[in-house]
Order: sequence, then C-alpha cells, then structure tokens
Amino acid sequence: MVGFGHVRKERFLLMHVCRHPLGALALLAGFLAGLVPRLKADSKVVIHPDVTVPSWEGWGTSLCWWAHAYGGRSDLADLLFTTRSAVISGTPLPGLGLNIARYNLGASSSVAIGTDHLQASPNIPSFKQIPTYWLNWSSADPGSASWDWTQDSRQRAALQAAKSRGANLFELFSNSPVWWMCYNHNPSGANTGANDNLQSWNYRQHAVYLATVARYARDHWNVAFDSVEPFNEPIAGWWSAQGTQEGCHLDVGTQAAVVGFLRDELDARGLQSIRVSASDENSYSDALNTWTKLGPLTRAKIGRVNVHGYEYGNGPRSQLFQATVGTRLWNSEYGEGDASGLSLARNLGLDFSLLHPSAWCYWQPFDYGGWGLVQADPSTQWLGTANPKYYVLAHYTRHIRPGMQILSTSDSHSVAAYDPVQHRLVLVTLNDGNAQTIHYDLSGLFDIQGPARSWTTSPTGSLRYHLDGTVFLDTNSPSLSVPFQSFTVKTIEIDYVQRIAPPPPLTVRGNGQPPQLTFQWPAWGQAVVLKSSERLSPSPLWQTVPGTPQRDGTNCTQTVVAPTSATAFYQLQGP
Repeated sequence: MVGFGHVRKERFLLMHVCRHPLGALALLAGFLAGLVPRLKADSKVVIHPDVTVPSWEGWGTSLCWWAHAYGGRSDLADLLFTTRSAVISGTPLPGLGLNIARYNLGASSSVAIGTDHLQASPNIPSFKQIPTYWLNWSSADPGSASWDWTQDSRQRAALQAAKSRGANLFELFSNSPVWWMCYNHNPSGANTGANDNLQSWNYRQHAVYLATVARYARDHWNVAFDSVEPFNEPIAGWWSAQGTQEGCHLDVGTQAAVVGFLRDELDARGLQSIRVSASDENSYSDALNTWTKLGPLTRAKIGRVNVHGYEYGNGPRSQLFQATVGTRLWNSEYGEGDASGLSLARNLGLDFSLLHPSAWCYWQPFDYGGWGLVQADPSTQWLGTANPKYYVLAHYTRHIRPGMQILSTSDSHSVAAYDPVQHRLVLVTLNDGNAQTIHYDLSGLFDIQGPARSWTTSPTGSLRYHLDGTVFLDTNSPSLSVPFQSFTVKTIEIDYVQRIAPPPPLTVRGNGQPPQLTFQWPAWGQAVVLKSSERLSPSPLWQTVPGTPQRDGTNCTQTVVAPTSATAFYQLQGP
C-alpha cells in the first residue's frame, strides 16, 4: 500500500498566479494597485515566516507575595487568569488570560524547635514571610507531626483559583530553605550576603522538602507541578540577615549539589515527569555564568533554564539563548517601576528578538507604584487603579496565546505570533517615539486574506486597550500601513493567514519489472524533497528517498524501486 502526501488547495493556485504575474495579469495587478489607498510609511517592519519559538507556552506570574496577602479573591483570579472583564476599584479591566502560576514554597514559621527558633530580619514585612509546611527536622514523613499542611492557606487558595480558571502550568519555587536549614536560622540571608546560608548537611533536606510538597500537591491538592525550582537569584550577594524578603545566596557548587539531590528525590517519589528548573538568576549575565559553571553533568539534570529580566535593555540575551539550545528557557520573573508600560514593551521586544523564551512571567501584579500592574499595598490589602502598564501587557497576553508560533521580525519593537490552528497572525508593536506610519511587509508569508483589526494603548494619552476596528489590508502586496500616535502600543490581528506554502500535490504510478514507483509533482515545488516512512504511528521516521528528481520545466519526476516491506508512506517535505 502506498500513502500519499498533502493535496493542494485551490487558494494556493490563485496565490501562485499572484506571485508570478505575467503579461496581462501584471498589467491588471498594476491597475488594481493604483486604486488602493496607500499611506506614506515612516518606517518598515518585515515579518518573516521563520519560527523562532515553535510553541509558545504562555504567560504567568508569581503568587508570592500578593497571594499571601489577598488570597483567592475571585475578582483578582478573574483579572489574571481569564480574558473576561473584571471590575477592580470600580473600573472594568480586560482579563490578562495568564496560564502560568508560580507557587512560592515558604521558609518561615513561629514554631520553635527546643531553644532554636526563627531569626527574622527586622526589615521583612509580615506579608513577605511565607509559612513553611515542614515545622522541624524530627521527621521527613509528611504524615507526621513535623508537618502542618494547614499553613499558607491564602496562597493555596490563589493557586486553586488560578487552576479553576484554566491555568495549566504550575511551578513550585523556593526563595530560601526553611529557617532551620539556614546557618543563622534567618531565611532572609546570611549575616554577610555573599555567603552561603544553607547548611551543608541540609543540602538533601532542602530537596526533600521541595519534592515532598510536589508529591503532596499532586495527591491532595489536585495540582501537578510541571517544574520545581530550588533557588531564587542564588548567586546574588544581597541576601542578608537585614533583608526585606526571604532569600539565600548559594554558590554554584552548592547549586549543583542541590540540583542532583532534587532530581533524585523527585524520581524517588514517582515524579519523573517534573522538570528541575534552575537557577532563576537575577540577570542574563548571571544566568549565563552560572549555567556555564554548572557543568555538563548538572546541566543534564535541568529540564528548563529560568532567568530573570532585571538587566532590562542590557545583557547577553543572544549568548544565553545559544548556550541553552536544547533546554527550555523561560523569563520567569520581570518587573520594574515604570508605570507607563513603555519599559515593559521595550524589554519584552528584546526578549522575543534575542532571548527567545517559550514563556514570560511578571513578578508582582499587585504592588506599590509603578511596580504593580495594579497599584496596591499588600500590607493593608488596599487595591487602587490599574497602571497603563497593565493595558500594555494585555496587548501581548490576550493575543499571543499558548500554542502559537513566534515568528522572526526585522525590528525588536515588533513581536509576531502565528496560530497554526486558527490561521491567525498577531502583531504587537511599540512605537517608541514620534507619531508615524509603520509599514508591515508581509510578503514573506504565503497567503493572507484578512480581515485585520487593531487595538491601541497610549500610555501618555487616554487610550487604554481601545478597539480601533478594521485595519486596511493590502492583500496584493501583501502589506499593512498603520498610523501610530507617539509612544503607543498596538496589537493587530489578521485572520486567514497561511504562514508557508503547503506541499505541492503528489501523484504516483506503478510500472516495470522489478516493480517501480514513479512520483510526480509540479516544477514550482522543486525545493521540496521526497521522503518515505514505513509507518505513520506511533512515531514516523521520515527518510529522504535516494535519487535526484528529473525536471522538464513543467513537472518534477522521481522513480524509485517499489518497497519490499508490506507498507510504505511517501510525502513531500521542505529540504
């Protein structure tokens, strides 16, 4: 039996004619083009069909510290984890549609162990002291009195609220080991910030704590963590006993030991599918340095590299991407005090252009001043109004959805994403200057029909995620020319887009002795390669069929000896 490849759609034939205008067709196309209104472009952005991230995993946030303060409030959960409208401080806001929740495993407790007790920093506010489940070192049995699973109920409620609204990726992470595992019993850091604060005899116990909670969450909370991160900015030297949050310096050698123990402890509990992620360093520079020093044996145990974006417009994004090829990469934490959202858009663009993460997480959605997407005071549970930054982020999170392909663009201020199921192209652009018209060159994409529509946020003006309506799409070019006000962010959605050409039609006939198969396809498909596989499932192994196709100007023809196996499948693929 012989299986055949894809069938060409009629739309391809029409597009093929448009791509190769000849004679009267060229005159007709030129005449029609003269009827199309065109705007003078001040700058040009080329959208390439090349995929830089094959499948976008999504957008997320940490649950500490805001969830410890606000708990599982339905309005906040709706705002973050759905795309429905939610009313905050009397104003309806478009939901962000986040799908990633990072649960912070706490390190603090008021329960003493004999004469030993927590040595809390005098500068840490109570809402940043996350309760631990493991009260003392007497027993590692999660069913024993050494564990209290009623702790941290507010953050757990927020986790469950996220899950019930569709969040589907969960990470368990630690800012510091439990207080009694620290040399000075202070989970804010060592007396000197550049010193390790995890007792060497508790390296494995830190891993035991993480793995035990991951297993307990699966069995009792119905939450399956996808990854466990044992560190938070571990190489930094600012984690001191006088700090304002939980934190712990850990040298690279200590990190390597803990990663090994964590992988063992997860496996021992039947959690082989959970990735160990590391090291959540503060900057791209620190992440690259730590990743390099961890060495190949430790790196092989790490299923994803997490990095924070606090180097903003600087840092070796491209080098980190190249160094981690073959390992998943997330920007797992980003935040700054620019309430306008312009800094966020600039740095998001650089991440998409140079770092190529498959997910991106904001640090504190509810926080003071410009750091929060929504102004808030977690210490009093006060909530204020949304910063323009909130609406800017919505342009990305509401439209670049999980499963989309991230495409290459010629400008770091523009992000392009393609939905291969809905055949939709999404463009998000920051105009980081004076008012201008931006021309989008879409000619590298195969087929574009539209319609197109746009949304606008003007952080320095009055527009907040405003639906502009239909955008004129020139399907002959194809291209878009879009006017931008100064310092604005726009999202443009274009429907019925085919990113690349489908393979040409493939025909086959049998002849001769010994039996032969002759395959034929149109000459315009000369770049494709004939491949075969003996099976389609569970995993087809497509191999290039030996031989060189013959071309006569109209068709490509390739003759092969008929397979001796009972079944063979053939298809045309890109080279």
